[in-house]
Amino acid sequence: MSALSFSSGLPILLGMSGTLVVNADQLAATVLEMEADRRTADHDRAMAAERAAVELGRPDLAARARLLAADALCRRGDLTAAAPLLHEVHRWAVREGERFVLARSHFLLAILHTCLGDNAEARRHALLSVDHLPDDAPPLLRGRHLVTLALAFDSVSRADAAPYHAEALDIAAAAGDHELSRSVLNNMAYAAYQAGDVEAAGELAERMRGLVARTGVVLRPCDLDTLARVLMLQGRFAQAEATLLPSVAPGADWSAADAEGDMLPEMLLTLAEAQRLGGALDRASATIDRCFALCAERGTADTAARTRRELARLHAAHGRFREAYEEQCRYDEESQALRSAEREEQARLTQFVFESREGRRESARFREMALRDALTGIYNRRFVDAQLPSLIARAAERGTPLSAALVDVDFFKRVNDTLSHEVGDLVLQRIAALMSGAVEEPATVARLGGEEFVVVLPEVAHADAASCCEAIRLAVQRHDWRDLTGDLPVTVSVGVTTTLDGRTTAAALLSQADRNLYAAKRSGRNRVMADPG
Repeated sequence: MSALSFSSGLPILLGMSGTLVVNADQLAATVLEMEADRRTADHDRAMAAERAAVELGRPDLAARARLLAADALCRRGDLTAAAPLLHEVHRWAVREGERFVLARSHFLLAILHTCLGDNAEARRHALLSVDHLPDDAPPLLRGRHLVTLALAFDSVSRADAAPYHAEALDIAAAAGDHELSRSVLNNMAYAAYQAGDVEAAGELAERMRGLVARTGVVLRPCDLDTLARVLMLQGRFAQAEATLLPSVAPGADWSAADAEGDMLPEMLLTLAEAQRLGGALDRASATIDRCFALCAERGTADTAARTRRELARLHAAHGRFREAYEEQCRYDEESQALRSAEREEQARLTQFVFESREGRRESARFREMALRDALTGIYNRRFVDAQLPSLIARAAERGTPLSAALVDVDFFKRVNDTLSHEVGDLVLQRIAALMSGAVEEPATVARLGGEEFVVVLPEVAHADAASCCEAIRLAVQRHDWRDLTGDLPVTVSVGVTTTLDGRTTAAALLSQADRNLYAAKRSGRNRVMADPG
């Protein structure tokens, strides 16, 4: 059996009972206990287990301990450090035929891909994590793998997820593991709430309360938030407020209540919504102030943006419609910036994580993914920044023209404000498809961000570039948008520029295109403006 390259040194590891681990049997039991309850496996403890396994000549236990260390990194948000460890151990398990280690690596890769937003890959790994578990694997460990599998399917179909939830509940009941039962019921109740299934959500919430009454298991912040959301779905706003207040009221032990990190701002946001819907507008206002303060303290930008949306709704409930509109505009700006930043971060992580995958073909495939815009599937700003300078250099070398155009969706904010950001995203996706269909290779269409796109046209001179851009403009104008925007028209403005011999820079080329785009907008929009003369 070949070994991974592990760190060495004198192991210092205590088992769950507090006794020093001194032999392979004790180490195996300790590693299994950490696998069964991920919260007990902090990074230092997992690394101590790895060193102990190396000293005892157990590469299988060393691999499992390294997975626990990677999981600890994932849980504290350090995906770039965790991913190489996960893939390294996964390849080792495949090579050595270590079925249990393989199941564990698939389990943690499912969690990693969920964090990366790749739900399809998360489902694949989650399925394999259950399939590869040996028949003699501890039932509770299988139950936790099933929880991850059920969550991966909940985003697609609650019906498909239901058998996995049910099996995990059966395992928890048979083992008397009330924590696992609590976790599964919470996941099921929240999925029913998100689907708007009032009956199922209410039934599952009652089962959670019954579990607490029978066993004394303590509800965690995410459970309380779920119960409050279900009560709101039922129109029971006062009960939702009462469910949350003991944990978030001034003077409560916030550190104990917030064992899950950033749940307290989420709970305060849910509380404010319940208070507003229940007519307690002054209490809702005070809760929103506290939520903003806590978001600023903890740096939870996403919750802060959604709190702005709730504040806009509160202003509207007070009849302060101007303030509501202004706050909604701030929410739109912040949420759009957050979505752009999240997509950029996902692309950066995807590139970093998967360049270590097997073989050049895999690296090339995932590098390509990192250069694609997550929303539209066309190339992104990173691709333009990487490729445009080399295309300019090639044009200079050959003395050939190069054109570039900036395309901006006219009055796009009106689409978001009038119809929703979800409709706005669908409009951007369709525009990307229309633009891609209106050009031919080697032309490239990319999204720079927001509602702005770029078209790069190698070896295309001034007149032909303007004609190409006019074809793009007409493709968007003549498209039937009624299924998405109703009577609201969708058009684009285009600014195009050409360098005849490559004697420019990428920044200068795009700046000139931007000036022409500004001229197109100033002249009335829905038109193409090229270089003067």
